[in-house]
Amino acid sequence: MHPRPTYDDANLILRLYEMRREDRMRQARAWFTAKCKGVQTYEDLLKLAPAGTDENASYRMVITYWDMVSSFIVTGILHKELFFQSGRELLLVWERVRDLLPSLREAYKDPGYLKNLETVGTEFAAHLNAHGPQAYEAFLKRVK
Repeated sequence: MHPRPTYDDANLILRLYEMRREDRMRQARAWFTAKCKGVQTYEDLLKLAPAGTDENASYRMVITYWDMVSSFIVTGILHKELFFQSGRELLLVWERVRDLLPSLREAYKDPGYLKNLETVGTEFAAHLNAHGPQAYEAFLKRVK
């Protein structure tokens, strides 16, 4: 990873922000934030967002977007520390799928499903704890 953020890192973060502002993505993010809570199993997810529905499309849009962003961080394309300064929504998404993930991996027969999101979400939580011992717990209370 870069020892120092670059203009390319900043430009990529701005581009990712622009993607989040697209109308359909805004709708998906709003649905995810409001409705995708307490989902523990693949069956719970299918009840909340059945295949072929707008809800399912919203779920997939949000999850795959943040897993893609996470892949940029994991591979060193995007400076992690710079991203952590403005990308807290990634942590919200991670916390909402954390308990669901084992069931998804089992259903999909894919033990690496959302591995990038898991890696970066876990590192983000550690980052919050390192910068304020109560910040992560306060964050969890707000988003769970």
